[in-house]
Amino acid sequence: MAISTLELSRPANPTLKNLSNPKKRTTMSVFCLYSPKFSIFLLALCISLFTLYHIQSLHARTISSPPWSFMHEWERVTNCTQEHMAEKLRQKLRQSVTFLPLTDLRYAGKALQGHTWFMSSMYDTHEDGEVQYQQFPSESSKHRVLCLKGKETHDGSWNSYALAWPEALPFNATLLKGLTFVSYNHYNYDNIWHGLSATVPFVAWHIRNGCESPSRWILYHWGELRFKMAPWLRTLTEATYGGAPFIESFEGVSDNQPVCFEKAVVMRHNEGGMSRDRRIETFDLMRCKARMYCNVSLEGRIPEASKQGLPVIGMTLLMRTGPRSFTNESAVIGIFEKECAKIDGCRLMVAYSNNLTFCDQVKLMSLTDILVSPHGAQLTNMFLMDKNSSVMEFFPKGWLKLAGVGQYVFHWMASWSEMRHRGAWRDPNGDECPYAVDDRRCMSIYKSGKIGFDETYFSEWARNVLNEVKARKLEKAANKTIASTASCACG
Repeated sequence: MAISTLELSRPANPTLKNLSNPKKRTTMSVFCLYSPKFSIFLLALCISLFTLYHIQSLHARTISSPPWSFMHEWERVTNCTQEHMAEKLRQKLRQSVTFLPLTDLRYAGKALQGHTWFMSSMYDTHEDGEVQYQQFPSESSKHRVLCLKGKETHDGSWNSYALAWPEALPFNATLLKGLTFVSYNHYNYDNIWHGLSATVPFVAWHIRNGCESPSRWILYHWGELRFKMAPWLRTLTEATYGGAPFIESFEGVSDNQPVCFEKAVVMRHNEGGMSRDRRIETFDLMRCKARMYCNVSLEGRIPEASKQGLPVIGMTLLMRTGPRSFTNESAVIGIFEKECAKIDGCRLMVAYSNNLTFCDQVKLMSLTDILVSPHGAQLTNMFLMDKNSSVMEFFPKGWLKLAGVGQYVFHWMASWSEMRHRGAWRDPNGDECPYAVDDRRCMSIYKSGKIGFDETYFSEWARNVLNEVKARKLEKAANKTIASTASCACG
């Protein structure tokens, strides 16, 4: 018995014989049980039991559940994973949207050339003879939409633009539905000539794209926001598109909040790239729409006859006040009145554009065959006359040498709207300049100069133009070639 007692009291594990603390003994025993091999064994056992359980569970439910329920569960898990990955990708795309300054100051020296300094990273879509434009989304934008940020009205480099996929718009962005026209004007929208030049390409695009009209306009001058047009231009825009233009002011949008557009068209080259035929087509539509808006006959003036049975010729002196007005208006009016009286059927009208509403000007031009006016924005009205009408233009001293190519804009416009520019008279007299005759500083003096008159030259000039118009009208009446327009394009 003593021997048995000795054997029972011997430690079962020699490594534990010196451990007298029970807590330490227990800790050591647990550590030894959780060896790596034992952990693997437990994991394999759990997986096996889990698999067997589900096999049994699936087998038990085969009668009450459809056979594809397991696959449905698997698809749900897979779809959940894909959605999670798509969301992560969407977040990364949002973070990758990069806004650039609307005006790139690196190109300030050639602001209107090539890609211009406005949205300089973008290139235009241009087909031969058509307008140069950008459209978003499109193939060229990789189906990304245009986003804008900033409301700066004094420094366009503080406003910015970016492209983004519709599914991954920038954080805190607002998406505006419908078509947005984004217009860049290097000059301004208050002068009706410069404003019209900026809006003409949109009308051409409108004609070529199913007569789609904009939901809003965004106006930029040097990348700076503008919020109004000249009343004449605004009314013409309303007449052309069949509704008053809404000019976006981003009211309620913070300076740093992006605004994106479902569909946007950007123009930054005015009429650049348009063929003469395309320009004529565009002015035809605007003339037609303006006359319809103002309840003027779409055919223009119904042919009238004088007491002698000759066609009536309308001659209009469209006068200016202030810069580039005539120094002696009554003398100029008297010269043209005298020559008009020599032609049977000639009617002289004298008007001031600043006293006329848009529709007053539309009606006046529809009665005009010969437009007589100093160089200035009021000559923009010429496209509202019947085609093949005549234009006579007057300049103050100094313009020929110093005014640059801009002095010929109404020569060009006459061609683009199918009018006849019958030349220009340039006053040899006027204010003196203290610098050399070809010093560009003189232009600041000449630009707003007054215009004198030359009775002999004006009389002969008026006589020649009147006789040419009379002959053309007689020929037209003899051939009975009266233009007939029942409705406008984009009716």
